[in-house]
Amino acid sequence: MTEDAPFPRPTRLTIDTAAIVANRRTIAARVGPGVETAGVVKADGYGTGATAAAKAMAADGCRTFFVAHVGEGVALRAALAEGGRDRARIFVLNGLLPGTETTLAEHGLAPVLGSFPEIEDWAAFGREEGLALPSAIHVDTGMNRHGLDLDEARALADRPDLAAAAGAELVMSHLACADEPGHPLNLRQLERFRAIRPLFPGLSASLANSSGVHLGAEYHFDLVRPGVALYGGAIRTGEASPMRPVVGLEATILQVRDARAGESVGYGARQTPKRASRLAVLSVGYADGFHRTASSADERLGGRGFLHGRPVPIVGRISMDLMMVDVTDVPQAARGDVVELIGPNVTLQEAAAAMGTIDYEVLTSLGRRYERIRR
Repeated sequence: MTEDAPFPRPTRLTIDTAAIVANRRTIAARVGPGVETAGVVKADGYGTGATAAAKAMAADGCRTFFVAHVGEGVALRAALAEGGRDRARIFVLNGLLPGTETTLAEHGLAPVLGSFPEIEDWAAFGREEGLALPSAIHVDTGMNRHGLDLDEARALADRPDLAAAAGAELVMSHLACADEPGHPLNLRQLERFRAIRPLFPGLSASLANSSGVHLGAEYHFDLVRPGVALYGGAIRTGEASPMRPVVGLEATILQVRDARAGESVGYGARQTPKRASRLAVLSVGYADGFHRTASSADERLGGRGFLHGRPVPIVGRISMDLMMVDVTDVPQAARGDVVELIGPNVTLQEAAAAMGTIDYEVLTSLGRRYERIRR
């Protein structure tokens, strides 16, 4: 199915929704039947389309979702209601933004509360409106980002009336280094979370993200929150992803041109081929989320594509709308051919490494100019 493409476009982003469902099933099988496997669909489902991803996972039995912002939650609630699954739990990870209380309540969204002012404001709103409102309590166990510190968590535990008034039903934390299994912070965070959990009897507990799921059963608790793994991302730093690929990216050749040896290519004249070369111009650039950091220069090789069974390296700087690849060794390369930039021969992990970044950033940067084809 093609999305929002009434006319031909020079780049195509293929999204395998069935693979997202399969990846969630794989994680659910790993954690076992006693642990709930939620779906994290923030940032438009990591760039793959939150609505389609969530609907497919909900149809497969997923009943808890996480988004980052209130607006994402509102859109997700509406999408799930269309499919008759409006009873799903939706947690808003970034917490309670002042002034959003009514919106959260109207759409049945549960903020993830990480400070006493948030907890007190949400509890007060619920009391004023006479509503029993859901929430989660976020405790910081070593990331120093969002969440109550350990002393604040103990202070909240001493006020069970406040936690109850805030509708707390889940206590959670977030792992900072789960993609590095041997990192000592993983065990420290686990020990801190184990110490916190008994302070909140009756609440479900959640610690593991995508990588945390693979640290072992002791990290699973009652609910796991896979995000990037659902979308084919890597689980451990420097390792290939064990998950099914979800996205594929292809760009059409606009022109094939000759470049003489010793002539520079692209902005800044950063790369000068040492041999006479044939260059294919592709209609994709950093405005499409294909980062400029995958560019090549004389002193550094950048990313690559794949065409007619051969790798085709990027030549020169990637510009806003265009890039060049070297097709000298692919004599049949011609205008209109399609070059694979992410797919079976150039993995998401390889593309991210060429850009000097991680899978998450590549996925969430993929722009809206692509023709999106959903399978």
